[in-house]
This record gives sequence, structure tokens and C-alpha cells, in this order.
Amino acid sequence: MAVAFKPSWSKPSALLFATEIPVNEKAFAFALAQAKEFSSDLILFHAYDTLVVAASEATGVRYYDYAAAARTEKQYLEPLAARVREAGLNCEIVARPGLPADEILAYTRERQIDRIVMGTHSPGPIGKLLVGSVAEAVLRTATLPVYIIGPEVVDGSYRNFATRTILCAISLHEASAVVAAFSAELAAQHGARLILQHVIRPQDRELVLAGRSLDDVESDMLAMVPAKLQEQVAIQTVVVPGDPTEELLYQCRAQQVDLVVLGAQGASAFAAITRHGVVYKILAHTPCPAITLSPVVLAGCGSKSEKLRAAEAYMAGVI
Repeated sequence: MAVAFKPSWSKPSALLFATEIPVNEKAFAFALAQAKEFSSDLILFHAYDTLVVAASEATGVRYYDYAAAARTEKQYLEPLAARVREAGLNCEIVARPGLPADEILAYTRERQIDRIVMGTHSPGPIGKLLVGSVAEAVLRTATLPVYIIGPEVVDGSYRNFATRTILCAISLHEASAVVAAFSAELAAQHGARLILQHVIRPQDRELVLAGRSLDDVESDMLAMVPAKLQEQVAIQTVVVPGDPTEELLYQCRAQQVDLVVLGAQGASAFAAITRHGVVYKILAHTPCPAITLSPVVLAGCGSKSEKLRAAEAYMAGVI
């Protein structure tokens, strides 16, 4: 399958850091580190749903002061912008009224943005039963990669935010060729080694193997990476039976992975409602950041949409 994605996705020239107030400092640190590494412009983006109510001195009539609301929200982000500019980078603050996910996605359609960076929180017992978080809506419908810093991600400052090892979760579905090729491109940009991992659920073992050996499956996985990148990147293929979430998280810790790449597609209706999808659980518990590619990205890069709907890949899920 021909895979075509924008070169700037692996070497971004413009990053959008979507933030709440107060700011998630750990997430901002990762965003700033990426901007420094690639000399990227960094946009500090905040969408708010409260407005400042003012009163006219002449009439006493109350009205929504949109300009005052925007100024107030931007003031909270000025210290972050100063840190970005001190690093010699271009920085812009954008504050908009509206639903955060809608505004984030709308802005990426208006401007040339190469990557969205955002943090997410660990949901409580009730939160696990709900759908509609900002991060979930963004990663499911974004037209560009989304870089997620989950609640259990370890602060990257101790290793200078270096990306030395990338773990790519794939299967043998067509969409995985996009995920694998993109991961290899990232590894080439960072000078990192790449681990391609396919976890075969026990109930799928007979179907996946179909008389083939694990070596045959590993060869198929390696073939998903373009030949030119195979020559540039050190690639390790791993095929193991078991629970995808457990095996991927184990690999993250055992291999001291710095970045996980996931395709966020194919979730069942039950997984979407209960938030028990594999991608959701990985993002909630991985000790390193993750980059997700939405169904929109996968389809745009060559995966056939009908196959994306028909196949429920294990890498699917919600945040």
C-alpha cells in the first residue's frame, strides 16, 4: 500500500500546545522541548467557555465583554510565552471562546500546524463511564498527529527530553502500514531505534497465524517500513501472545521507551462508551508520551475507510 504523509509531521515547523488554565507544566515542558529540537514556532492555544461580564458606566446595562475575556485568558499564558521567546523561538498566544475540542480542530484547519501537543488527566471512577473529553475528541478527528502527555508520563528533563527508543503498536491490518511508516520516519529524524510490536490476543492466534510461523509475521511487519527507512533505522520486531495493553505497557518499561506511536481507529461501540479501548488505557498508564494518528489521518494516508470500519484492530480505543 502506498503511504503518503506530510514530511513536516515528523519534523514539525509549527506546534500547537493546547492548554487549560492552570497550565499542565509537564505537558508544556514536552511541548517546549520539541519546539527547541526542531526550531519550531510554538502556539499557546487556550479555549474558554466563560466570559467576563462588564457593565456600561453610562447605562448600567450588563453585557459580555469578549475583548476583556480574551485579554484575561491571555495574561495567564504570558509567562509561558516569555519562556518560549527566551529560548529564541517564535511564540503566539491564541485564546478563543468556545468548546475546546471544536476550537482546537478549527484552528488547525485555519493555520499550517504540524502537530498538536496536549496533556490529559486520569479519569476518576465516574469519568471512566463517560465519553467527551477534549483529548478524546481531538485524537479521534484531528487531521494531523496528536502528541499526548498522559498522567503517568515521567518528566523528561532528566534525560533532556531525548527520544532514543520508539515503540510502534501495529497489527497486520492495512492501517498499520501507515503507523509503521510514520514511526520509522520519526525514528530517522530522532536517530532513535524502532520497536514494532504486534500483540496477538489468544482468541485471534489461529486467525492471525493461519499456519505461519512467528518469523513469517515479523517479516510481514518489517515489510510495512519503506525500504529506504529500513536502511536508516535500527528496527526490532516483537510478536507476542497476550493482552495488548499489558504487553505494550510492559515493553514500554522494559525497553525504556521514550515515545509510543498508536493508530486510534476501529474501536467497538462498547469500548467507546466504557472507555476500555486499548489506546485509552495505554494513554492513561504509559510512562512516556504517545503520538496518535486518527482515522482521518489513516484514511488520508492511503488506508481504505471501509476497511477501517470493518476491522476492529487491537490498537483501537479512546482516551
